Parts: sequence; structure tokens; C-alpha cells
Amino acid sequence: MSRADGDEGGGGSSETAQQTEEKTPEGKLLGKLSATTSSPGWTKVSCPCCESQRVEPLVLVKLGEKVRPETKRWLMRVIGAPQKDGGAALLAHPGEDATGDIIVLSAPRCTLLRATEELGLCKTYHSGDMEAFSYNDRDNFNDSDNMEAFLTLAERQYIVKYELDGLRAQRDLRIPGLPDSCTLQHRNNIWQKLGSAGVIVDTFPLHNPEQLKELSEAWYSGNQLAQPLDSVNSYFGSPVAFYFSFLDFYTWSLLPPAILGLSITYFSGEAQKEMDESVSGSPVQSVEADSGPVVGGHMIQAVFSMLWSTVVMELWKRRSSTLSYRWGTLHLAERFAEPRPGFHGDLGVNAVTGRMEPLFPEWQRDVRMALVSVPVVGLFLGLVVVGMLCFYWGEAQVQQLHTDWDSLLSQTLLYMPSVLHIVYSNVLATVYRRVAKSLTEYENHREESAYEKHLTAKVLVFTFFNCFAVLFHIAFFKQDVPLLRKRLASLLIITQLVNQVTEWTESEDDPPEDKFRNQSTLPAFPGLFAEYIELLVQFGYLSLFSCVYPLTAVLLLINNLTEIRSDAYKICKLFQKPFTPPVASMGVWRIAFEVLSFASVVTNCWLLMLSPWLQELCQEGGLTGTNILMLAVLVEHLLILVKVVLAVLIPDEPDWIRKKIEHIEFTSMQALREQKLHSEKS
Repeated sequence: MSRADGDEGGGGSSETAQQTEEKTPEGKLLGKLSATTSSPGWTKVSCPCCESQRVEPLVLVKLGEKVRPETKRWLMRVIGAPQKDGGAALLAHPGEDATGDIIVLSAPRCTLLRATEELGLCKTYHSGDMEAFSYNDRDNFNDSDNMEAFLTLAERQYIVKYELDGLRAQRDLRIPGLPDSCTLQHRNNIWQKLGSAGVIVDTFPLHNPEQLKELSEAWYSGNQLAQPLDSVNSYFGSPVAFYFSFLDFYTWSLLPPAILGLSITYFSGEAQKEMDESVSGSPVQSVEADSGPVVGGHMIQAVFSMLWSTVVMELWKRRSSTLSYRWGTLHLAERFAEPRPGFHGDLGVNAVTGRMEPLFPEWQRDVRMALVSVPVVGLFLGLVVVGMLCFYWGEAQVQQLHTDWDSLLSQTLLYMPSVLHIVYSNVLATVYRRVAKSLTEYENHREESAYEKHLTAKVLVFTFFNCFAVLFHIAFFKQDVPLLRKRLASLLIITQLVNQVTEWTESEDDPPEDKFRNQSTLPAFPGLFAEYIELLVQFGYLSLFSCVYPLTAVLLLINNLTEIRSDAYKICKLFQKPFTPPVASMGVWRIAFEVLSFASVVTNCWLLMLSPWLQELCQEGGLTGTNILMLAVLVEHLLILVKVVLAVLIPDEPDWIRKKIEHIEFTSMQALREQKLHSEKS
């Protein structure tokens, strides 16, 4: 690791030209390196096939203000050293001078190709089919000599981060320019250690101004309805592309329930009644005197919602597999990866891989989850219950006030408990997400996938309880359908209004051009967690409770048509470009949507049992309460059976995708067999 792969000091004199209109060092450098250029400031490559006059700047590393020049030179040597010597085998540029506080990184061809194989990405073979990439067979893959055509920008930038995160000290080592307390121990994660020591302040991928402008014009600047998903995948990566693909698919899937909801409210003669109840908060008498679902409209809505949620998720799985094949992530490698950067423990030998790495006993993790994580999550669920009780108390108070005053002011105050409870729930959810992240860090998971799984599970449990506990309590304990309808209308209207105002307020601050060049001034991209949570809650409102408020799909459709453009604008202009690892699907989020789809059967069946029309019909038929309950359970199981049959009849992936997967697995096994035979002969 101590060996430098090139003279890092040569980059200072090569960058003397200054752009007077750019004030900061980042602006100077990014103005010069906004496109692929050739510059003698880049570190040299050890592989002759990787030598090129065109070097593409991919990632910017922001150093601390007090970092000394010798520390920067040492870091550049480590970054540029071959992997066999403990380096990252990347290209580094010192920036405007050797003493500056930035380093620009790129990656040579061989590093990119080897990482492509390690990640398990599929690329186009000379036959035109997608195949799992093999470094030894690289010459038979299309464009394998042109990295800008072979790999997307997002993939090239993620590979740089992938190599940096894999940097580990091969022996105890003192970092030049730092005190002895910052000494690297054997197998320490170098990048994490430098971050905790303040040497590295930030690491982020660089925007490509030309590609970003083209993407913006094709995505949210025009009047087009279709999203450029392939361009989004190429620029931002498959996680972002899968989110926007699902958002687009889900939004247009809202058209059938929206049309049905409008038809029900128009032709059933209940539109005015529901609107009056939602606004006034008091039941409005009608000819039927029915405060719940009726057979002519809401029963159809309930059955439709149960079937719609199943069909939508099954069709999405088919679309997801098609996109995964097209984007080359259908066969991602499952390998024994290095521990994630945040993992810590006592240094030892991994019994599976035989590598020296931090070890942390599984029983200690289980104890932390049982004695710390579970009680804290339970505490927050208790706070949800406290908020629900306060909501009921406030609801009773304003109802009594409205009865006594019967004025416009008291009618307005009827919505105050719902508004205050929504604000309380949103604040509590924001605090909980931060606590959940800290708890998951404390649990100390080795793999990144395990960390994300446990974090998502914590947030999903709380979100389901926080968003739907009040609605379930109103529906099945209080059995107050008018209150349920009013509460759902409050959530749909107020929450969506707050989201839209917040997003458009953020969007009004259009960053000037120098902010693009000085990308370190932009906040880090917060991820897609909040966006997926918002879609999951929407899906729950629609599939679980839309039979009491048929206009649910209409309001969600209007919201999502603007959500697509506002989310696209935010990720393009308001945040730093994120690192995105290749993914094959939505992951655990798809499971969460499917769970809500099955829960919709139970919810809608029991909501229909609250219909006075249905209850009167059962009484006229001489059915007792026990018989009615058994009938409801029977209908529930029949509908679940229908959903299962639909799921079986609609394959998760098209037949041609299934054949492609089998072909990729077959060729991968052949390549592995040939590699073993070659190793035995040599």
C-alpha cells in the first residue's frame, strides 16, 4: 500500500488556467473538467490497455480544510495503487493545485471491467443477447473497449465508490500529516477511518451538464407524458429508475378506480351527501338513511379494490422483470462481500471467507435488538396510541362545541383534531426515521443488505401503525363510517396539499448555473425512502378504505401527476447526484405492497358488513350474529382464494424473460466450468 503508482505532484502545474467568474476551487475545477478531457495531472495507470488521452471525471472527494499536502499526496497514492498492493486502482487528479482541498477521481478500463464481473452485471453479447459479464470473455461483449458505451454513467460512478469502500489497510500504518491517534490498524476500512478523522468531508458523483440538460428536457421540462426511463437508468441508476417506473405505472393504474369512483359518486346520488358529511363532520340524512356502503356503489368499489390491487402488483412484477433484463441487473451476483463500511468489531479470521476482518458475534446483535431496538420501537408505537387517544378526546370536545354553538366557526373547528393529529403523526414519523437509523447502526449488521432490510422493517412497522391505526380503530371498534369517511378525506386532502406546497416551495429556488459547477454546496440526496413510504400509504388508503370514500383514487391520481415532475425536478436540480448500486427490483417494498393487497380483503369485507342495508338484509333472512360472522369469514376466504388464483394465472415474468434467465444461468455455469478446467490445467 505504501507504493505510489505515479507522481502525484505533477498535477499542480498542469492546472494554472483560471476562470475568473468562478469563485471557489470546486467551481474552477468542475468548469475545466465538465467533460472528458486529457490532462497530465491524472495519476498514471499500470495496465497498458488502460492508457488513454481521454479521462472522464466521475467522482469528487472533498477534503477537510486543515488537511496537509502530504496527507493528500498519500491518499492519492493509495487511490492509484494497484489492488494487489492494497490500492483502489483508480485515477486521481489533485484539482487546481497539490494543496487544494479536492480530489477528482476516474476509473481505468480494467478496473471497470473487473468490477462489472464482481457485481454480476449483464451486458450485450456479440450474439445480441444479454449475458452475465465475464472479464476473461470481455472481447466478445459489445463495446467492451468503450467504457462510456459499455457502462452507464451511474454504473461507472458507483464502481468508483465500490472500490473506495473496499480499501482496507494491509498492515498497521501511520497516515502522513495526522497524529498518531489516527493510525490505521490491519484490515481497517481506510475510507471510513479517514472520514471519522475529518480528512474526507464528502464523496459524491459529478453531474454531467450536457447529459443532465438532455434528461431534464425529456423528463419534466416539456409536456410529454411518457418518462425517459432508460435515460433515467443511465444517468441516475436502476434504484431511481425503478422508483420512477413504479410511480408511473401506479399512477396510470389509478385511472380505472378513479373512473369507477367518479361514476359511483355521480350515478348513485351520494356525491352531495358524502361531500356534506366530509365538510360538516355531521351525518346528513338521506332517503336511505344509510351511513355506510350501499350495494349499488360502494360494494362494487370494495370488490373492485381487492381485485385491482392484486392485478396491479402482478402486472408490475412482469414489468419489473422486463426492465431488470433490459438494464442488465437480472443476474446480480450473490457473493461474500466485504463488510459494509459502518461495520465494526474485533479483528479476526472470517470462518467462511478466510479473510482478516472485524468480527461481531451474532448473539450480541440479537441482544441489542431484543433489549434496545424492540423496546424503543414499542415506545414509539405507544406514542402513536397516545396521539390517537388525544385525537378522540379532541373530536369529542369539538363535536360538543358544535352542538352548543351551531355556527360557522364551530363547523370549521370540527377539522382541527384531524389536522393537529396529522401534524403530530408526521412529526413523530420524521423523528422515528432518525431513531430507526441510529438503532440499526447500533445493531451493527455486517452486510449492507441486512442493514437496509432491518431499517426498512422498522420503518414499515411504524408507518403502518402510525398511518392506519386510527382508521382501523374507527372502522372496526367505533364502527363509525361517517367519521371514517371524514378522517380519510382529511388525510387525502390535507396531507397531499402539504406535500405539494412543500415540494413547489423547494422547486421555486432554481439553482443558478454556478451551483451546478459547485456541486458540493448542494445537500446530499436523502434517498427514496420517504417517496416509497408516501406511495405505500397511498396504496393503503385506496386498497383498504376506498369503499367508504370512492373519490380516493381521483385525488391520488391528481396528486401523482404532479408528483412525477416535482420528484424529477428535485433529484435533477436540488440535490447532489447520488451513488446508486445496481438493483434488480424494488426489493422489500414490493413485499410491503403485496401485504397491503392481501390485507385489503379483510378490511373491505368487514367494512361491507357495516352497511345498514346488508345488516337489514341479513336480519330479514333470519341470520343471527354468529351466522353473519361466519358468512363474512366465508366471503373473505373466497376472495382471498380469487386473489391467489389471479396471482397464479398471471406469471411474475413473461415467458421470454424466463427463458432468458435460464439461458444466462446455463452460460454462467458453462463459463465457471471452463474456468475451473483452465485453472486445473495451469
